[in-house]
Amino acid sequence: MEIEEKHNPNSHERLRPRDTPESWSELPLDLVLSVFKRLSFANFQRAKSEEDKLYRTQDLGLEFAKSFCMETYRSWLLMCNRMHNLYIVNLFTHERIDLPPVEAQRGVTKMERTLYDDVFRITSHNGKEYKGIRLRSPVLWINEKTREYVVSWELRGLCVVYSRKGDASWNQIPETSSCCDMVYMDSKLYFLSLFGQFRIFDFSGESPQQTFQCGVIVERFRLGIQLRQRSNSLSIVATKLVVTVTGEVLKVEKLWRPRSETWSFRVFKVYSSGFLKKHDRIYSLGDESMLLDQGITVLANDTDGFNKNSVYFSVSHGMDVHDIFLFNLETQTTELLHKFDCSSVQFSRARWFLPSFRLT
Repeated sequence: MEIEEKHNPNSHERLRPRDTPESWSELPLDLVLSVFKRLSFANFQRAKSEEDKLYRTQDLGLEFAKSFCMETYRSWLLMCNRMHNLYIVNLFTHERIDLPPVEAQRGVTKMERTLYDDVFRITSHNGKEYKGIRLRSPVLWINEKTREYVVSWELRGLCVVYSRKGDASWNQIPETSSCCDMVYMDSKLYFLSLFGQFRIFDFSGESPQQTFQCGVIVERFRLGIQLRQRSNSLSIVATKLVVTVTGEVLKVEKLWRPRSETWSFRVFKVYSSGFLKKHDRIYSLGDESMLLDQGITVLANDTDGFNKNSVYFSVSHGMDVHDIFLFNLETQTTELLHKFDCSSVQFSRARWFLPSFRLT
């Protein structure tokens, strides 16, 4: 009887509080990964056992603590430190890939560091000089098995640059100034400029080739001024590109009504299977959910926990406070999903994180 009771899974004496770790982060990494890789994204969220809903990773080093996250892809983070050195790191395996120095530019735009490591001098193709650096619209993609990767970002409104596995410098893509937004999917980079130039670049070859170009209406917006206005009219505060599960490209306008402090969205088809979709507004995403900050849609179902026909988006209030919302396209209502204070960490804003836990 004593042996049977000892192995009874319903026995409360089987595990005692003093025998169990206080948090998941104290468990061996291989054990945590073996559990996590069997969970869906929603179940992963529910599996967090700490009271503050925070999973604490093992120490990733001092440099990680002093860097901020620019973009995510599955379990990988694109990081930038205070000296504007870029690297990719896997949050669970701690694998790190260092990227070329940002001043290693191959193209007509030149960049060099000054006496201060965090200050750069940029010379454009027409000889105009700029000081400082702006890394905007970052893009990250990596193959989990081969570690082939593509990292891209816009250099101070002048051009888009990219680097792939094996590159010792950043390669500049012509005709990509004044970037409004970019998305990378299935070996294609989708680019939209502030002046309405929509382009598609194919990255499947040795160098990216432009395969499509058209004009798209982009309403100019002034975010700071429009957010301070107290009128009751909707104002466009952002225009984003989103690639759907089926490969359609959407233009999404993010709108704000200051007086009532409400959000809204307008969605238009831009491109589908080689055809331009002008002025083709859509009112439903069907069974898909839109992750606006990631620039993608995902299939919504009960297993993964996403609400269909909805837009998930984040809003930054200053440097430290960030909100995550859900906007239902059918009911035109907004729900606050999460509010948190990031003043103690270096992340610039909320980042969507849909990890892959399988080791290769």
